[in-house]
Amino acid sequence: MRRPSEAELCGFAGIACEDPRGLPARERLAAMARSIAHRGPDDETLEFRAPFGVGFRRLAVIDPEGGRQPHWNEARDIAVWCNGEIYNYRELRGELQGRGHVFRSNSDVECIVHLYEELGERFPERLVGMFAVAVLDWRASARPRLVLARDRIGIKPLYFARAAGTFLFGSEPKALLASGLLPRRLRARALLEYLVQGWIGGPEAAFEGMQRMPPASVLVWEGGEPRLSRYWDLPHESLRGPAAGEEILESLDRSVREQLVSDVPLGAFLSGGMDSSAVADSMARAKVDPLVLCTVGFREEEFDELAIAERTAQRLSARHHTARLEADPALALEELPWFFDEPLADPSCVPTLLVSRMAREHVTVALSGDGGDEVFGGYRRYVFDVAENRARRLLGRAGCRALAGVGRVYPKLDWAPRFLRAKSTLLELGREPARAYYASLTQLAREDALALLEPGLARSLADHDPFDAFEEHYRRPTVDDPLLRATYADFHTFLPDRILVKSDRASMGASLELRPPLLDHRLVERFVHLPAGEKVRGGRGKHALREALRARLPAEILDGPKRGFDIPLRSWIAGPLAGVISEAVESLPQEWFARERLRSALAQHRSGLRDHSQLLWSVFVLERWRLRHALSPTLAD
Repeated sequence: MRRPSEAELCGFAGIACEDPRGLPARERLAAMARSIAHRGPDDETLEFRAPFGVGFRRLAVIDPEGGRQPHWNEARDIAVWCNGEIYNYRELRGELQGRGHVFRSNSDVECIVHLYEELGERFPERLVGMFAVAVLDWRASARPRLVLARDRIGIKPLYFARAAGTFLFGSEPKALLASGLLPRRLRARALLEYLVQGWIGGPEAAFEGMQRMPPASVLVWEGGEPRLSRYWDLPHESLRGPAAGEEILESLDRSVREQLVSDVPLGAFLSGGMDSSAVADSMARAKVDPLVLCTVGFREEEFDELAIAERTAQRLSARHHTARLEADPALALEELPWFFDEPLADPSCVPTLLVSRMAREHVTVALSGDGGDEVFGGYRRYVFDVAENRARRLLGRAGCRALAGVGRVYPKLDWAPRFLRAKSTLLELGREPARAYYASLTQLAREDALALLEPGLARSLADHDPFDAFEEHYRRPTVDDPLLRATYADFHTFLPDRILVKSDRASMGASLELRPPLLDHRLVERFVHLPAGEKVRGGRGKHALREALRARLPAEILDGPKRGFDIPLRSWIAGPLAGVISEAVESLPQEWFARERLRSALAQHRSGLRDHSQLLWSVFVLERWRLRHALSPTLAD
């Protein structure tokens, strides 16, 4: 095990002055750094050199002095800050030393500054890991250069904005807002996107004037407009043949083994599912001692996985920490809105934050099973999408239109058993595959979302459809394979903008570093474009991964029902959260919503006529987020 680098738990924020002689105000930069203290609660460094200022927050684990950022090159005219972990730094270090570069520390981050000297803005192409990087380059003194880079999958976040003669950048939106240079206003289009999807994604952040750095991208700023380019993309031009089980297991073991580099306590999240169990098993095979596993559960049996997780932990001789969750309005009222700078209506944010806190009591770094569903085709919606596209081919356009007509008159039946709730399936058969798949990702139809908005606002958004951005990604693969198209679109939308945002903010909110070995880009490149039959077979997803793991995991994990990391949302809304939900409905700005529509939805839910659990949770999350970040009720265009 190596000495950990300062990048393991951190965040950074910076200001670049458009006047190359300018220097940012210390108080402004300090406020930006303090806003992300949870990403590194033990240490703060502020660096000033015209026209830049960068603040860095760090968790001091070992070597407090030697591990401080930034790292400089030999001539001290290039500096680098990094949030993340570079897993192939030893290989890079050896190559760079062979080319004459001198290293001053054992940090994985130091290799980046020398790699930048060799490759310039192409340096991310050589990195294996999760990272958000800022490089400052003063070699061209007339116009110093800022280079930002984000990892291929989007595991680590990065935001930027231009305001008042400056260029702002940072690990979280709150850092940019803390500069005092940006308006605290929600974009009107972002509000519609949030209601439809439950998250806000793409290049524009929720806040007016703020941009989200795309994954696998490099940004170069030398004054004026930044230049953005992409250095990697998901394979999408062909399908690969079947993968042998040994190849899958070898790739998994390699990724887990490389991500165990740490000299501090390390463990993993464990549920009753396949992905986290596979990661824990690989950790045991790598002789992690002690193997620390953390699980949360619920009193409601349908959401509880503690029993299965406990059997897995016993089989692996692990040190298993468990907790049962109760609804905590205080958590949803204050803490989630602070850590999640943009509204995110995924209810699993609650258990993710709580399991992160529980894990942080025992470890500093944890591995997760994030990414297994996207890579190997595990979501239920993939299974349904494969079946629907098979039905479209068999029925033809006329048959699909006929069934869609039935769907339009079929009752919604939210209260009925699942086998009677066929309305959505019938309607989706009549849609184009892209729009049908997108519907499976959304929580509210666009028309229903518009109906909730203030009428004037709804009219101004009549031409905006969040589906358009999704469709651009869905159409890009040149292979006519709907499952590959869906997966490719998920990797550019759902995964970085919802799943990885949730994991990063929740874990960093607990000052815990979370590493997802199933999203190692080499593993992704090899297995993400397996043929559909290797992913979905017999009405279940993850066929290739499931069969590979039969030599390692018991049948109750491999053949049991698909479980999500969910909470008993309906009972929470009817019980401990009932009061605060009502308050949110009444306090949201009238400039945003038609309040009577929200009241009607709440009344329908309480009467049992309709299940509006997800909508009411979304409204609640939105209002608490608005209040916590002191947003203006006036929306930005």
